[in-house]
Amino acid sequence: MEKRTTGHILRLDLASELTHGMCVSNLAFQVACEMGLEPEICHELAVAGVVHDIGKLEISKYLYSRQSDPLTIEELKYVRTHSTMGYAILNERHYSEFILQSILHHHENYDGSGYPSNLAGEEIPLGARILRVCDTFAALISDRPYRKAFSMEEAVALMIDEIKDFDVGVFLAFQRVVHGPHIEEIIEINKQVLDLNEEDMK
Repeated sequence: MEKRTTGHILRLDLASELTHGMCVSNLAFQVACEMGLEPEICHELAVAGVVHDIGKLEISKYLYSRQSDPLTIEELKYVRTHSTMGYAILNERHYSEFILQSILHHHENYDGSGYPSNLAGEEIPLGARILRVCDTFAALISDRPYRKAFSMEEAVALMIDEIKDFDVGVFLAFQRVVHGPHIEEIIEINKQVLDLNEEDMK
């Protein structure tokens, strides 16, 4: 899974980040609907999915300057501040508290081993628990500088191996979405967005 890649070269590619955000947004919306959450919450999760990694913009110049070398432990700690940076950026723009808390805690693990606050279980806001699952899956099925994308089946299997990271109720709803009729459509839309973004940046 993604946490096993510590020390690899980290790059911020705007086109892939936009596509990743769209994928997380679509998945989070579908998972929230599958869980029977209120429509307003489902739509707020869609927004949170798009902007969940916006804090990376604050560290993008630094990342670009370090593309040729693996990151040190201290540098990785700095990269992990992107969730708190994202919270600060969106708080200044008066996003809802639900979106803010979802973004701040989207790297918390259900067993308490995540960051930034080492929250565990239902201490983690529900929106963040949903983003955690969707963010992980979207990352696994995407190409990275250090590996090729996993298939959907491989990604789900890897996530099951690390189920302690996730809220099981959220994960079961996510599985129903992944095995439902809309997942191929979501992935195809994301590919089209990536193609458009890459074309615009030429």
